[in-house]
Amino acid sequence: MSKYESKSIRNLAIIGHGGTGKTTLCESFLYVAGKTERPGRVDEGTSSMDYEPEEQKRHVSISAATNYIDWDKHRINIIDTPGDSNFAFDTKSCLHIVDGAVVLVDAVGGVEFQTEKVWEYADEFKLPRILFISRMDRERADFTTVVESIRTRLGRKVTIASLPIGAESAFSGVVDLITMKALIFDGEKRATKAVDVPGDMAGEVKKYRDILIEDIAETDDEMMNKYLEGGELSPEDLKAGLRKGIVSGSITPVICGSALNHIGITSLLDTIIQFFPSPVDRGPITGKKPGTGEEEIRRPEESAPFSALVFKTIADPYAGRLTLFRVYSGTLSSDSSVFNASRKVTERIGNVFFLEGKIQKPAAQLIPGDIAAIAKLKETATGDTLCAEKTAIIYPRVEPPRAIISFAVEPKTRGDEDKLVSSIHRLTDEDPTLTFHRDDQTREMILSGLGQVHIEVIVEKMKRKFGLEVNLKTPKVPYKETIKGKTTIQGRYKKQSGGRGQFGDTWLEIEPLPRGGGFEFVDRIVGGVVPHQYRPAVEKGIVEAMAEGVLAGYPVVDLRVSLVDGSYHTVDSSEMAFKIAGSLGFKKGVLECQPTLLEPIVNIMIEIPDEYMGDVIGDLNSRRGKVLGMDTLGNHQIIKGQVPLAEILKYAPDLRSMTSGRGTFTYEHSHYEEIPAYIAEKIIAESKKEEA
Repeated sequence: MSKYESKSIRNLAIIGHGGTGKTTLCESFLYVAGKTERPGRVDEGTSSMDYEPEEQKRHVSISAATNYIDWDKHRINIIDTPGDSNFAFDTKSCLHIVDGAVVLVDAVGGVEFQTEKVWEYADEFKLPRILFISRMDRERADFTTVVESIRTRLGRKVTIASLPIGAESAFSGVVDLITMKALIFDGEKRATKAVDVPGDMAGEVKKYRDILIEDIAETDDEMMNKYLEGGELSPEDLKAGLRKGIVSGSITPVICGSALNHIGITSLLDTIIQFFPSPVDRGPITGKKPGTGEEEIRRPEESAPFSALVFKTIADPYAGRLTLFRVYSGTLSSDSSVFNASRKVTERIGNVFFLEGKIQKPAAQLIPGDIAAIAKLKETATGDTLCAEKTAIIYPRVEPPRAIISFAVEPKTRGDEDKLVSSIHRLTDEDPTLTFHRDDQTREMILSGLGQVHIEVIVEKMKRKFGLEVNLKTPKVPYKETIKGKTTIQGRYKKQSGGRGQFGDTWLEIEPLPRGGGFEFVDRIVGGVVPHQYRPAVEKGIVEAMAEGVLAGYPVVDLRVSLVDGSYHTVDSSEMAFKIAGSLGFKKGVLECQPTLLEPIVNIMIEIPDEYMGDVIGDLNSRRGKVLGMDTLGNHQIIKGQVPLAEILKYAPDLRSMTSGRGTFTYEHSHYEEIPAYIAEKIIAESKKEEA
């Protein structure tokens, strides 16, 4: 394997909306660079990048995959990212560690919602970008219309750097406006040949070439002066200016082609090599010193202390945990050890390798810019920083988004509960957007994720990787019960059954507390009508009765119970008798205090394009929601509101269909509120039915 210096490495992510052909582009890179004998195909399940069975079944990327090619004495590390919003966190994690992105836009569909989302991620990390208009050979492909959609939807100044030769089925090549060559792909020789620009394109080529030169001239004052004075900009000037513009983000070139037929691919690869920054060009990386939080800097040099950031974890049932990371400084060899600064543990390194899809290629030594993997690290997780212990540093991590859909999950086979818990914990190592907990109130195991498809894929993985089949159900809503009135009630327990009996007598005063007040027990006994040793037992009996309320079996909250009077028997009284007396008095008393049901209310934040405002607000109102405010973010509106949890258990798929997949939302628990009587009646009736 060739050894490259850091300045000859290019790290890039392929990003875009789902179905724009990102994986096909990666396969074309591998084929054109001579790494594969025939390109893998997504629709046939032969892609080396989409190797998970769940991806092959659905024909979509679910998980980011890495590979690399050698091109013109450079190493290009490629990350193929998912375009589905269910798996967007994986894409964001990858963008965090690359030095540039190729943004795919479909020649028919133009800019779609997820394109805007990944564009925002790339903005966040200040990444240089190249826009690649793919599938120019499709019916209804329209280069000009798509460029216009890029300008309006992405709000970015873009510069056309290549023009299509022919359209739809007649699309045969591209004119590279930088080299001024027409490039035609020769399928038999697996090579691109440069020919003269077609005569009928001369006017169009000159027009866009002039715009390109003008945009490049604007990147540098000296160049601008030379251009304005009528001087010709040399090819070297143009290349230097274009590189400067792309690296700084002031120029985003647009290139076109067809990944399926390998047209325009060499032009794209040459552009990546010549104009994308190397790890050295990206300059020093900033982190924090563990413990003090002081700023630390690492230069992308082999002589610097070792540091790397973990951006992905793969849970493999056979190979164990696979940790993917990018080296920022220093070097790393097999059979060594590293310090995990995020968790303050030392990890032993076995073999280090590069990934070609799922194939592992051993690596002798890693240098700054390398993207590689290690197997079987015990403690390390996605987002952790690996480094030299004496010069520890922690790099910023990408925080996973909140889960938006939940299911109660149970194993199909009784007795598999422990296996379920261990399987899910291994999958949450791989996917930090997945959360799992046991709800103490409903006693259900709750699995939460970023969408219905996300959870379905996890269930498929559980079956394939760990041999575990599960059922998914809509989770129970954790309702609660409370009271609106007050009463004083006797709770008396007397039992005589030969020999020593049982006797406990209590008088309880029950009254409501403000919402969120919880529970208070007040001992107001004067004298010894109820001896001291029995009073805690009264409270215990009440607390146990509160766990299963009187209306529909939900916990009772927000009330005060005072023990005000009672009596006892010197022989027959016991802690157990007073516990039962307290419980009986409480149950009877609550029924006299206007008991009512409470439901959880959540704060919801919905982000949607302007055109869906009316539909989404109308739908939110129909779910008993309240709009509390609105903000504008670019072309999007953010609706802030409150809504009962019961009304949004299946909101994720509903919002997707309402907004053509362009709406997103998050929510968090806010408070409990009284349920309208007509809904409470239904819940109580269902509860009685279940009990029966």
